[in-house]
Amino acid sequence: MSKILIPVDGSEASAAVLKALPAWLARLAGPAEIHLINVQHPVGQDVGQFVGHDKLQDFHREEGLKALAAVHAGLAAAGIEASRHVLVGEDAAVVISGFAREKGCDEIFMTTHGRGALAKLFLGSIAAEVVRLADVPVTLVK
Repeated sequence: MSKILIPVDGSEASAAVLKALPAWLARLAGPAEIHLINVQHPVGQDVGQFVGHDKLQDFHREEGLKALAAVHAGLAAAGIEASRHVLVGEDAAVVISGFAREKGCDEIFMTTHGRGALAKLFLGSIAAEVVRLADVPVTLVK
């Protein structure tokens, strides 16, 4: 069984995996185990001083599940089961590639665009960084 990791940031662009994934999965030899992941950016230390650790964990989990909701529901409607994971980290590409390694994923399937062009100018492309860091093939969808 192939393990496929799909990073989702909650943007409309990240929902593009819904169009491409079913046909791509049909080409695999056998069933696939799908993992959806959302990476939440940690809050600043100033906030952390006033909000308890449990509250912050709940907040990140809620926000992450919201970001995953549309893609998870779309996959379910297509009869594709997927597990959902919400992680917190400064660098989404490092978290994504590390999670793929930890879970023994065979491939990462992700969109090329999530944030707006201006943010990408300053932050760099997460997809390009995942391609650079990942130990497994990365399929990029426009």
